[in-house]
Amino acid sequence: MTRTVLLTDYAWPDDKVEREVIERAGFVLISGPAEPLPSAEIDALAAEHRPHAILTCWAQVTERAIAASPNLKIVARLGVGLDNIAVDEATERGIWVTNVPDYCVAEVSDHAIGFAIAWARGLIHFDREVREGRWDPASANLRRLSELTCGIIGFGRIGRATAAKMQALGCRVVAHDPHASNVPADVELADFDMLLARSDIVIVHAPLSPATRHLINKDAISKMRRGSLLINVSRGGVVDTAAVIEGLASGILSGVGLDVLEDEPRVPQELLAHAGAMITPHVAFSSDASLIELRRRAAEEVVRVLSGEMPEQPRNSPRR
Repeated sequence: MTRTVLLTDYAWPDDKVEREVIERAGFVLISGPAEPLPSAEIDALAAEHRPHAILTCWAQVTERAIAASPNLKIVARLGVGLDNIAVDEATERGIWVTNVPDYCVAEVSDHAIGFAIAWARGLIHFDREVREGRWDPASANLRRLSELTCGIIGFGRIGRATAAKMQALGCRVVAHDPHASNVPADVELADFDMLLARSDIVIVHAPLSPATRHLINKDAISKMRRGSLLINVSRGGVVDTAAVIEGLASGILSGVGLDVLEDEPRVPQELLAHAGAMITPHVAFSSDASLIELRRRAAEEVVRVLSGEMPEQPRNSPRR
């Protein structure tokens, strides 16, 4: 029987890397469109092709899509977060769920550092000013990074990489993560409220889950230092956009660096209009090297499972 792999969507120009890995193993790759379809259409694709494996980037792999795929052995995420996959349903049906948790550690931490430097040195602000015909160095209100404290929420692989880079710039680093272990001696663990109160820069590296949705909300922002910077390079839903807009308006936040938004790609006009808002279109994970690694490793997990082997990066324990 020919085994079929459904690639629901992809955030790059083509499916060449995935196709090469899948077809070299003797399987058939069926690709959906690059832009993710609505979940009902993904459900329909699953029902039509009854895949043995699903590779997904941003598209929702729902309980219905999984139930419509009786041959399914694995749902492999082309990324880190699993909030677009019905993991519990897959587990109940004996289906592996995998991701590639460490492919973009360097890129995401670099992106966070870039936001911090741009804010401290006024890079984006003054670039905008000069382009609009204003040359006013006397207006500079810049910061020395080595005198600042950086709070990191979520101290996994990426949080630790960000901490090391901020320390290399001279920053003091505090971290909050209920699950952290083996924390370096030069990083102080703090509870959530203490981190907010002590940090000039707050960087969010937390995954999206029911417990972390709107973790950064109006109450949390009210506890931050006046004039501080908030950076989110994790998931949009971890941060309440309305609360951020209010925080900018009140001056509690002097700036934000947002690579993700909870309703992306829609960007509220209040953010677009604010001089302190730095916004990038969910690209923190991206580089030539990281994308090739991501695509290859996710496809190799599919080949591994369809060949009867254990996955290298399981995120569940399927019932057998």
